[in-house]
Amino acid sequence: PGTLNLKPETFSPRPVPLAIIGGGAAGMFAAVAAAERGLNCLLFERKARLGAKVLMTANGRCNFTKDISPERMLEDIGEPVASFARKALMECPPAKIAAGFKSLGVRIKRMTDGRLFPASEKAADIVHAFGDLLRDREVPLLTNCPVTGVQPTKAGFLVATRGFTVTAENVLIATGGVSFPKTGSVGDGQNFARALGHRVEPLRAGLTGYEMRPPRVARYENALARVRMGGTVVCEYRGEVEFERRGVTGAAVYNCQRWATRHGKGSYELELEFGGERLSLRNPVARPVKEAIVTIGGVALEEVNPETMESRKVPGLFFAGEVMDIDGPTGGYNLSLAFATARLAVTSLCARRRR
Repeated sequence: PGTLNLKPETFSPRPVPLAIIGGGAAGMFAAVAAAERGLNCLLFERKARLGAKVLMTANGRCNFTKDISPERMLEDIGEPVASFARKALMECPPAKIAAGFKSLGVRIKRMTDGRLFPASEKAADIVHAFGDLLRDREVPLLTNCPVTGVQPTKAGFLVATRGFTVTAENVLIATGGVSFPKTGSVGDGQNFARALGHRVEPLRAGLTGYEMRPPRVARYENALARVRMGGTVVCEYRGEVEFERRGVTGAAVYNCQRWATRHGKGSYELELEFGGERLSLRNPVARPVKEAIVTIGGVALEEVNPETMESRKVPGLFFAGEVMDIDGPTGGYNLSLAFATARLAVTSLCARRRR
C-alpha cells in the first residue's frame, strides 16, 4: 500500500527546461516570468528562504524602482551599463515593474523624488508577492540548496549540488554580487562563469560609505557631495549625508563613491557641503565590499549578449542581475536592473523555444 506500480521504463529523466541559480531579486523575477509564460523551471537558492537580501534593501523598506522614464533611468545609470541594459529596461521599464507588483496585490507608496516602496514600507510584502505567485503556479523551489557546479553537456547542462545533480536544457545564473555574504551573495555565480571560460571584472564595493573621523554624529537631508579630480568636478549628488561614529554615509555619498570607483582613475577629493559647512576628504577610504549596497564588477559585459542576456561563449547559459558587471545609483535603480535583465533572459529563451 502507498507504493507506485510503475515500470522502470516509464521513468524518463528529461532535463528541466530552465534551471535558475539564485533566489534573490533577479532569480525570483525570472521564475515568475517563466511561470507566466508556461516555461517549466527549477529555482535553486543556497539560503533557507528566498529574497534574503531584498528584505534588507532600503533598511527593510524595499525601494524597488523609481517613477521615471526608462530613458531617464539609463541616463542616471551611465555608461557602460546604460548601453548594455538599454533593451532590458526599455522592455521592462519602471512603470511595468510597478504595474506588475500592483497586479500581485502590493499597494505602492511614491516618494516626492519618485522612489517607489510598498505602501507598508515593508520589504517582506515584495518577497511574499513573489512567493505567493510561485506557490500558486507550483514552481519547484530548492532552498537551502547551494549549487556546487555547472557543466555543459550535449543535451544542455548538469547542475550539481552536494546531494544530487539535475539536468537542464538551459541555465540562468542570478546569484548576485558579494556584498552582505550572510544573505547568500558569496560569489558563486562569478566562480561558475569563470570556470566556464568567462572573464570576470574585479569585484569592488559600490554604494558604500567612507571611513573617517566625523566632525560629529549628525544627519543632513539636503546636503551636497561631489567628486573632484584634478580640480574639476566630475560628479555631484544632492541628498542625505550622515556622519556616523565610524565614517560618513548617505545617498549622496554612496552615489559619489560608486562613480569614483567605476570611473575614477588616480587620486580624487570628496567634497561635502552640509548645514553651512564644507569638508574635503582627499583619497578617502571606502568601506569594504562586504558592507556595500552593490558590487561593482562581475561577468564582463562584452561576454553577454545585451539583446538576450545569453552568454556569448556558452549557448544556453544566461545571466541576470548583479552577477554581471552592472550597477546603478541608489534609489531603486539596482533592483530595476535585476528585474529587467531577468525578464529579458526569460523572454529571449521563450522566443527561441517557439521558433
